Amino acid sequence: MLRFAVVGIDHSHTFDHVKGLLAAGGEFVGYCPKTSVPALIENFKKTYPDAPQIDRETIFADPSIDVICISAIPRDRAGLAIRAMRAGKDVMTDKPGVTTIEQLEEVKKAVADTGKIFSICFSERHCVRSAVKAAKLVKQGAIGQVIQTLGMGPHRLQLPTRPDWFFDPEAFGGIIVDIASHQIDQFLFYTGSTSGEVVASAIGNFGMPEKPAFQDFGEVLLRSDKASGYVRVDWFTPEALPTWGDGRLTILGTKGYIELRKYIDISGRPGKDHLFLVNGEENTYIDCSSEKLDYFEAFTADVRDRTETAMTQAHVYEVCRLSLEAQAKASRLGGR
Repeated sequence: MLRFAVVGIDHSHTFDHVKGLLAAGGEFVGYCPKTSVPALIENFKKTYPDAPQIDRETIFADPSIDVICISAIPRDRAGLAIRAMRAGKDVMTDKPGVTTIEQLEEVKKAVADTGKIFSICFSERHCVRSAVKAAKLVKQGAIGQVIQTLGMGPHRLQLPTRPDWFFDPEAFGGIIVDIASHQIDQFLFYTGSTSGEVVASAIGNFGMPEKPAFQDFGEVLLRSDKASGYVRVDWFTPEALPTWGDGRLTILGTKGYIELRKYIDISGRPGKDHLFLVNGEENTYIDCSSEKLDYFEAFTADVRDRTETAMTQAHVYEVCRLSLEAQAKASRLGGR
């Protein structure tokens, strides 16, 4: 049985990691309670009241722990991951796994030196049932050859809940690194691309003049030898929307297209995980709410068998590289 612990609870995606690994048969050993978001740790305690709080040093030193899950402040994730790998443990981290090129190179070296797994849980694909279904449809040839992805990742700001580091680009990596890494992952995955290039990118601060370093808008145009992709991410989800963001993905193929409305079908069907398939034979709505998530079981098998079925290491590195490059070369919009 895979035994895992949590180090770094600064983002709510940590709940996805624990829930997913438990469902895959893992044993939750405990967690380090250190956090920059006290309300988050209180919720974590209520959700997992039987999980012991363990000193961080003790977690790293325990040879019986197989995996460390990390949702720390983004700038700290790579360092914690490297420490975990050099302590003999595989890693599942929240996105972004790295915030600088230097961190990416250090992570690569640690993986090469230790043979350990550095996996980023891209929750907008790995924890979204409609995204899993879309992958199966693409593999079956339902829309032919994929030639373009259009990914949108709007988020609600929820200003009172945000810690100070949330507004510091050096801490969160910038909006493209922090959020658009999801859509970059999806571009590579659904188009079957092993590498890509950043054609153009932009960032902006349109709504928070009191936080001049903050970025509330980002966009990226991507290209590979197989397809193109456009990404838009932002912090402008209106308060009236009954969820944190109307995340969408459109996958265009030579024989049709798939549209995912991941979290809400506005003024339409209740719930989430809505998929629309249109091709030469059908115009179909698919409720994906019962689709099985397979990332966590695959990751567990990879830890056991030393394989790369959940996600290749090369894919993780390429998503990080493209995210960092797009952030670095982004034009500034909005006059701020």
